[in-house]
Amino acid sequence: MKAVICTKYGSSEVLQIQRVPKPKCHSHELLIKVMATAVNSADVKVRSLAIKGILKPLMRVVLGFNKPRKPILGTVYSGVVEEIGESVTRFKPGDKVFGSTGFQFGTYAEYLSTKENSPVYLMPTNASFEDAAALIFGGQTAHYFLEKARLSKRSRPKVLIIGSTGSVGIAAIQIALYYKAEVTAVCGSSSKALMTALRVENMIFYDQDDFRKQSNRYDILFDTVGCTKLKFCRHLLKPEGKFVSVDGLSYATETTAQLEFIKTVFEKGEMKAIIDRTYSLEAIQQAHAYVDTGRKKGNIVIKVSE
Repeated sequence: MKAVICTKYGSSEVLQIQRVPKPKCHSHELLIKVMATAVNSADVKVRSLAIKGILKPLMRVVLGFNKPRKPILGTVYSGVVEEIGESVTRFKPGDKVFGSTGFQFGTYAEYLSTKENSPVYLMPTNASFEDAAALIFGGQTAHYFLEKARLSKRSRPKVLIIGSTGSVGIAAIQIALYYKAEVTAVCGSSSKALMTALRVENMIFYDQDDFRKQSNRYDILFDTVGCTKLKFCRHLLKPEGKFVSVDGLSYATETTAQLEFIKTVFEKGEMKAIIDRTYSLEAIQQAHAYVDTGRKKGNIVIKVSE
């Protein structure tokens, strides 16, 4: 099968298309034909090892010292179950599924095998494979941090989302609105149309104003890009308010329950898949290079199979 191999840490050119053996399907596993995957900010950080401070040597231990020990990168996928192990009970061949692999990686390939109890679930019935792949990283990450901030337990909370045009920010907006939150988005003024399309009424444009210099107070501050610290915006929180950020040692735990939530909300029409660009697997270098620019809005999808 074709797969993208990360030959070493570095720029997008370190990613090379190679032929590798098709994975086997063991007793508790699914063999999935990958139809689509995505390139997220986390993917380019792993590829380049562009990680700050004490986390960099730690990540070398986790990922591999000079190059990833799991060379097929990619952490999200949508596809079709081609084969099931003899002990699998929740899925059958032909099922359309979507899921995440975390530090197991492996989704930049035509096939992957994954355990039945991994984060994998039936795709939304009204989603394309590209839609489904675009929903996962942002949806799971946003759901994890917003639950950490107790969003679902609050009554009509006021939520400030910093970095609202990336995959996590866009998902966070839609999840917050699903829970009837009053959302304020921090983004560039060029993103006004996108925010309006997502039904955001309150916007602060960072190229015109400093979001920290306002009198409003919020129940939740969610920094989806890791650009600020609590000490710089504590004054924006209500007494019982919560600050959460993708920056630091905390990282989102992926679960099947998150995928079930995403499926439910998407099927209700309360969540959209926002796709900036779609590339072929052969164009993976260009896809990573575009994400490296920091200009993407929403998701970059890789179409793996027809």
